[in-house]
Amino acid sequence: MKNILFKHILLCICIFNLQFLTFAQNATHLINAKDSNYKKAYNALISEANKALKYGPVSVMEKNEVPPSGSKHDYMSLAPYHWPDPTKKDGLPYMRKDGETNPEVKLYKDKDYLPELCSQIYTLALAHTYSGEKKYNEHAIKLIRVWFLDTATKMNPNMNFGQAIKGENTGRGAGIIDARNFIKVIEAIELMQKQGAYPKEDLKNMQAWFWDFLQWMQTSKNGKDEMNTKNNHGVWYDALRLSIALFNYQKEAANNIIANAKIRLANQMDDNNRFPLEMARTTSLHYSVFVIDAFLKIAKMAKSTGIDFWMSQGNSKHTLKAAVDEMVPYLVQEKQWDGPQIKPFDFKEGVSILQLASSKFSCANCETYLAEYYRQQNYKNLLLDSQ
Repeated sequence: MKNILFKHILLCICIFNLQFLTFAQNATHLINAKDSNYKKAYNALISEANKALKYGPVSVMEKNEVPPSGSKHDYMSLAPYHWPDPTKKDGLPYMRKDGETNPEVKLYKDKDYLPELCSQIYTLALAHTYSGEKKYNEHAIKLIRVWFLDTATKMNPNMNFGQAIKGENTGRGAGIIDARNFIKVIEAIELMQKQGAYPKEDLKNMQAWFWDFLQWMQTSKNGKDEMNTKNNHGVWYDALRLSIALFNYQKEAANNIIANAKIRLANQMDDNNRFPLEMARTTSLHYSVFVIDAFLKIAKMAKSTGIDFWMSQGNSKHTLKAAVDEMVPYLVQEKQWDGPQIKPFDFKEGVSILQLASSKFSCANCETYLAEYYRQQNYKNLLLDSQ
């Protein structure tokens, strides 16, 4: 039985790899043929990758603060929307100002490093995929080893001290959302693996690291708290653990996570195809896009398991397509957003939704908007728009 299951998993992996390689070969052909859009996209990618070659390595050991555990190997960050209470002499406990980021969070280097590190690793892996130049994947491998694997610098597989609120706690479940950036690292490793450019020993060690992290996510108090959240945090939680489950070939676990994400979609959407808990935020357009982006990640990953998350209704009439359709007029700026938004919205945040609506749902307005504003600049979407 185990041999049959292993062969089935191996077949799925081979089919997925073949599909990706076929797409990559087609894109590479267009680049070599000097297709104007693809060539500009490729040049932009290589420019960014060359900058990434100068980045890092960085590690959790560089922070000045020491976590309550006494080990700098533990990740540590502050809740971004919490500030000193001006009515208290010591400012404690910190008070919440939704949508207003306390600059103090920048003093905690782990939080500052993590998203940039993961983005750079992905850019390097993508550049290697389309250029074939070893310098890109070699630097990506180095960055991964320093943050995750090297004994002297590695991060412990937990976020016990993520997004702490001073005077209230030393960490909370909400801090796990910082780890959503790990999805990019897993995607980067998979890109390199498909090219035969990621060391087998490193792969085994990274799978073990993420296995431990997933166990922590699903058994710790912080992890359970985040699992039970009803807004974008819960969706990103599922997106991350789905990414890890697929990375470790845990098909049954992956299917269970996808089923849970379907329930989240049904429960979080209202009859207007909006997300009330995101609409209640002071930057509601940002958070409406943010939660849909998490569902998009899940839908793309679900495809590799043979599950159609895009149109699935389950026991609810709510679908991801309906959520996307609701957002499109605002993202192409045909309509003015009608919810709270205390600071300017960066419309580049909506490119993933528009890309999906254009390629999967035949949205002509989306395609026109992307062609005019984004297609030649957002190379990751251009080169990987079938993924």
